[in-house]
Amino acid sequence: MTRNVYLGVDIQRPIRATAGLTGLDALVALGNSNVETRAIVDRTNFPRRSELLAEEIAEAKPDLVGLQEVALWRSGPLELPPPFGSTPLGTTNAQQVDYDYLRLLLQDLRREGVPYKAVVVQDEMDLESPAFLGNPAEGTVTHGRDIRLTMRDVILLRASSNVRVVDKGSAQYDTRVPVNVGGSTLEIIRGYGWVDVAKGSAKPFRFVNTHLEAFSSLAALGQAQELLAETTVTGRTTVIACDCNSDPLDGRTKATDPIPIPHWQPYRLITGGGGFTDMWLEWRPADQGWTSGLNETVDEAAPGSWTHRIDMIFARPGPGQQLDVVAGEVTGDEPADKDPTTGLWPSDHAGVVLTITGARG
Repeated sequence: MTRNVYLGVDIQRPIRATAGLTGLDALVALGNSNVETRAIVDRTNFPRRSELLAEEIAEAKPDLVGLQEVALWRSGPLELPPPFGSTPLGTTNAQQVDYDYLRLLLQDLRREGVPYKAVVVQDEMDLESPAFLGNPAEGTVTHGRDIRLTMRDVILLRASSNVRVVDKGSAQYDTRVPVNVGGSTLEIIRGYGWVDVAKGSAKPFRFVNTHLEAFSSLAALGQAQELLAETTVTGRTTVIACDCNSDPLDGRTKATDPIPIPHWQPYRLITGGGGFTDMWLEWRPADQGWTSGLNETVDEAAPGSWTHRIDMIFARPGPGQQLDVVAGEVTGDEPADKDPTTGLWPSDHAGVVLTITGARG
């Protein structure tokens, strides 16, 4: 299974708020935007969405789950940068845990009676900045605190699964996207994790989980190149669970990319030179596999605006191996999957679950 659980807000909000601003103007815009950003995280209510996700995963019972956007939201005392304080912007020291998405989801899976273990937890970008209303130059700051977001990608293994982990690893990509926030340059960091698993005396296969860059197709392509170079091994079947941010039917480019790279290019690299098969297409047509497109607050009316497909499961067989899909579904995309009380969807993405069998050719 591949499942983006949604960090809870559009992470570009502070970037847009501070665009073109410097100095005090940038700081005020950043602080005020962070208050709104954090309020939306509360509104999208991961504790409730986690229950919906746990129900969804427990019903499907995949052996392995690749999770993306497994956020850890923390907060701490307000620390302003000079000249209003002494803490450089971007310092990460807030420790009060507000929402630990991984802990909540694992708890809810246990309550569902289908417990999972986190076998790989890869930290990605770790960002902290002040949140406040008002203007520090005028002494009108209220609702002040620091907000910290740590992004993680996680591989889960069902506790009752008959496959065992024999090796594992993870890393961050060298290809990163620099962004200017309030006059400081920060990096959007992505990465991957993998496990080698085996059943009985069978030869191990590799399961990889990754989240490619959303805001730059050029960066996503560079990360896809790293993914293929660093996580696949000769002579072993490899399965990749991926929020790829690359729609095979979308040839548009992003205006911010210095080199115009079509949206589909990372996908075409993986399924072309990478030698991987898009396993959903072995099961159903593309238009039955839309997985993305909901609004920021994930409370839009059913049936929901599922407009494109970027959540993928790829596979490449080892020598003499034949892989077949014998079952599959898109999860979390039906009106019945919404919470009837809050109107929330489980995530702004849908999940993809495939049952893949391997046999000697």
